[in-house]
Amino acid sequence: MIWLTRMNGKKFVLNCDLIRSMESTPDTVITLTQGEKLMVREDAEAIVRLTLEFKRKISQADVSFSISAKSEG
Repeated sequence: MIWLTRMNGKKFVLNCDLIRSMESTPDTVITLTQGEKLMVREDAEAIVRLTLEFKRKISQADVSFSISAKSEG
C-alpha cells in the first residue's frame, strides 16, 4: 500500500499490486488491473520508488516472521 495524491490535493492509499501500467502525459496516469485510470501528482519514478520501498518492507517482515517462528518452534 502506498500513499499518493490526487490532482485535487487529496491523499489516498493505493494497493500497488493493482497497478497495471503508468504513463506521464505530463500528468501521471495510473491504469489499474481492472482498467480504472487514476491521475496523480507524483511522477512515475516516485511511484516506482514508493512501490519498491513497500515491497522491501513486506519482504523483510516476512523474513523476520519466518525466522522468529522457526526459533520459537
